[in-house]
Amino acid sequence: MDKIDFLQLVASRQSDRAYDASRPVEPEKLYQILEAARLAPSACNAQPWKFVVITEPSLARQVGKATAGLGMNKFAKDAPVHILIVEESMNITSFLGAKIKDKYFPLIDIGIVASHITLAAESLGLGSCILGWFDEPTIKRLAGIPSGKRLLLDIVIGYPAKPKRKKLRKSVEKVVSYNKY
Repeated sequence: MDKIDFLQLVASRQSDRAYDASRPVEPEKLYQILEAARLAPSACNAQPWKFVVITEPSLARQVGKATAGLGMNKFAKDAPVHILIVEESMNITSFLGAKIKDKYFPLIDIGIVASHITLAAESLGLGSCILGWFDEPTIKRLAGIPSGKRLLLDIVIGYPAKPKRKKLRKSVEKVVSYNKY
């Protein structure tokens, strides 16, 4: 296995908000991204997710349009792939742990899987953006997601149409402390 410079990968990954609509994502790259998602850790191995992958161009455009509103996410209509993350039931161990510890593990788990998806995309030369702002009922209807399920995220994937931006983050001193708050 080739050595991957993980920090370089993390530093280069950004939320891309412009995609080359004429350039589809190769199925083998999409498979690798989904495999990285499938292998993501989750509390008590519950894997509380289902990935609905939208690749059909006209449907991807419709889903992309359903993410736009109040000036948000207009770029999503040009993304050739939408990975919709639907929350599924936790297993009994995760459910009991959530009740005892007052933590809702599926949301944590879905955050972890979203990170796996976006980092896998970056490693393959693709851009991504995690979207939480969208018309949930419309996308559920378009993708055939049962009305009783929660659609939590839409991760758009495609070839970026703009160069990388400078990454702005708080300094390590502002976000890290050792041994006490």
